[in-house]
Amino acid sequence: MAHAKVAVVRTSTESVLEDYHRLMNLAGYQKTIAKDADTALKVNISWHFFYPAASTTPWQLEGVIRAMKRDGYDPRRIHACHNRTVVIDAYLGERENKHLNVIQAHGLRNVHLYEPQEEWIDIKDAVGDRTAEFLCLNDVYPSGFSIPKRLLGENIIHLPTVKTHVFTTMTGAMKNAFGGLLNEHRHWTHPVIHETLVDLLMTQQRIHRGVFAVMDGTFAGDGPGPRCMTPHVKNVLLASSDQVAIDAIASRLMGFDPLRDVKFIRLAHERGLGCGDPKEIEIVGDEEAAAENWRFVGPFQNMTFAARMQHWIYWGRLNRVLEWSLRTWLAPWAYIASVIYHDSFWYPVRGRGRVQAVLSNKWGRLFHNWEKAVPDAVGYPDVGRPVGRIVRSVGRLLVESLRILRTCIREAPELAVRRRRKASSG
Repeated sequence: MAHAKVAVVRTSTESVLEDYHRLMNLAGYQKTIAKDADTALKVNISWHFFYPAASTTPWQLEGVIRAMKRDGYDPRRIHACHNRTVVIDAYLGERENKHLNVIQAHGLRNVHLYEPQEEWIDIKDAVGDRTAEFLCLNDVYPSGFSIPKRLLGENIIHLPTVKTHVFTTMTGAMKNAFGGLLNEHRHWTHPVIHETLVDLLMTQQRIHRGVFAVMDGTFAGDGPGPRCMTPHVKNVLLASSDQVAIDAIASRLMGFDPLRDVKFIRLAHERGLGCGDPKEIEIVGDEEAAAENWRFVGPFQNMTFAARMQHWIYWGRLNRVLEWSLRTWLAPWAYIASVIYHDSFWYPVRGRGRVQAVLSNKWGRLFHNWEKAVPDAVGYPDVGRPVGRIVRSVGRLLVESLRILRTCIREAPELAVRRRRKASSG
């Protein structure tokens, strides 16, 4: 197995831009990310509303772009990269999480992989005989599946955050490829999600020129993630060219044993796709920060109603009753239920107060004042004054959730297929 190295750096609002540059170079990103190839910055949007630790932060995106430009990368060869899910509006998410502000300020291309002009290519044409090594995707998609053609030959830099996940215990670099590589039927893989992430890592290692990850832990999320979490301010950043290793160190920071508690890390480690054993990973940067144990309770102790239902459908008492329906035209019932629970109920009623409480600190003020914050060479010396109200009113959130629900129903892939069949037969 190749030598694994993970950079960990303590950060603050005053030094975050310089810290990202230091972090990436400590991890040796210039050896992995070739300057003569295009580079996709794979943005993570786990919720279209801003929720601390759920999605790529604007200072994470800003820090990575500034570091690359400072190190001689041509901005014309850098683009942001977004995927869509049936329950997450990526266009709303890039605005609400202030990603679009950063991309436009730097004049970068902004690619949404599900737009009609984007070509997709059959997986066998993309990776050849590597499909024979897949653990599960050949069974999940017996007729095959496609991946975005533009990703072939590109570098990719994943931009996840440090957080827990109700399906995979934690989510980070490896799972960030999930949305970008699989189509809108990727929920078919949920019963075998750990094996899926291993197959996708094999795919990435075959199609990309270089794979790198930069993980933001300014906020870290504990509980039933990737959305309904308890956010904590942790002020750490991680980076690595080893996707397994960075997830292993992030897992250890949260208090998990990566080889025991996170199956996809163990499977990838056993297959030599990266290093999941913290004892075999070199830590560079702030070793004291890397040695912390945050003792997170994890995603399974206080699951939301929605999370419990998902577990019962995929692995429990409701599996035989309902799981089959998610592979048919009936599947939109699950999308509708998710939007109603998370966007119409949980965020306005429970999440809103958590966001307000966390956003009183410096990172929250930086987020709120992002458009007006003026950086110096190393960070943001002035993040603005605290404000009394940051998040929308309950009424406005409910109205927005209804718009999201309408979009969810209209763009459900199962219903779109039925409309196309009806149109062709007519």
